[in-house]
Amino acid sequence: MNESSWGAPPHNGYWGPSDQGPVQGAAPAGPAYDAPEAQQTRPMPIVPEVPAYGGDQDDDRGAARLSGPLFRDETPQTPPPLAVQQNPEPMPDASQPAPQPQKKSAGRDLSAAIGVGVGLGVVIIASLFVVKAVFVGVVAVAVVVGLWELTSRLAERKDIKAPLVPLALGGAAMVVAGYVRGAEGAWVAMALTALAVLVWRMTEPPENYLRDVTAGVFAAFYVPFLATFVALMLAADDGPWRVLTFLLLTVVSDTGAYAVGWRFGKHKLAPRISPGKTREGLLGAVTFAMVAGALCMQFLIDDGAWWQGLLLGLAVAASATLGDLGESMIKRDLGIKDMGTLLPGHGGIMDRLDSLLPTAPVVWLLMVLFVGSG
Repeated sequence: MNESSWGAPPHNGYWGPSDQGPVQGAAPAGPAYDAPEAQQTRPMPIVPEVPAYGGDQDDDRGAARLSGPLFRDETPQTPPPLAVQQNPEPMPDASQPAPQPQKKSAGRDLSAAIGVGVGLGVVIIASLFVVKAVFVGVVAVAVVVGLWELTSRLAERKDIKAPLVPLALGGAAMVVAGYVRGAEGAWVAMALTALAVLVWRMTEPPENYLRDVTAGVFAAFYVPFLATFVALMLAADDGPWRVLTFLLLTVVSDTGAYAVGWRFGKHKLAPRISPGKTREGLLGAVTFAMVAGALCMQFLIDDGAWWQGLLLGLAVAASATLGDLGESMIKRDLGIKDMGTLLPGHGGIMDRLDSLLPTAPVVWLLMVLFVGSG
């Protein structure tokens, strides 16, 4: 095809004036398409649009129109099936009942804990009211085992080597000295134990010497020295009843905190230290301990009064809670749950002494203030 028939520019879709003359064989003046192209521009049959899969969820509406048929003789394509999920979760059966909410768990074997607690109580009561010296021996054994648990955990978790031998010997001597010689004997035994720790550690290399002896002196004060106040209470004429009051109030405080906190606890007491303790539990500990204190001072202690028992119970609840939080802080720093596994359902000896140790000097002091040293 020559330039004379295609070379002129179009105006508004039409050819310009025919000053060049008609071209033989050319199509009549009209739209700028030749005959073959004109055949392709005939109206297409109107076909209803079939929306693409996805409906209103598709943003590209042009793609939606392309998914439908273009001609009448085409069969509309079936929308693609949904993508099969990997490991689909089974649909709940409407006929099955809804799962029941789980009950609160105590977190320990209560049957084992109760059995061990009753056994320990029998040993303590029998030794306490039969021969005082036997009970002193029970306290000394508990101190030695507690020191072993504490020093073992320090070595395992922090690589702190607090010397156990001088601690065990000095700790047992500290309890006996407190019972025989009173507070003066306890202080002398404490000083000698600390000195023995410093000397014993000198047999090892000097690396970490300060760290190890510091941990040893802390262990000597934390376990045997605080336990010596139990021996001081026992030395009084009514010593067994004072010790029994001390044990009962501490146990009742812990029981009240556990029972009330487990049933009604909602507000955390110290979540960063012990997430399980609640303010409601602390209120339960105070209430139970004050009631028990009033009863014990009125009926078990000579010359005791019920109002003194209220103050004693309040002090015991506070010291027992602080002692529990203190050991929780130690265990959290060490990254352990229990100090040991010697007592099923309880953990180790130290897990039972955590509330008793700091409470002993508090009860001893208040007993001396209320009814004298005996």
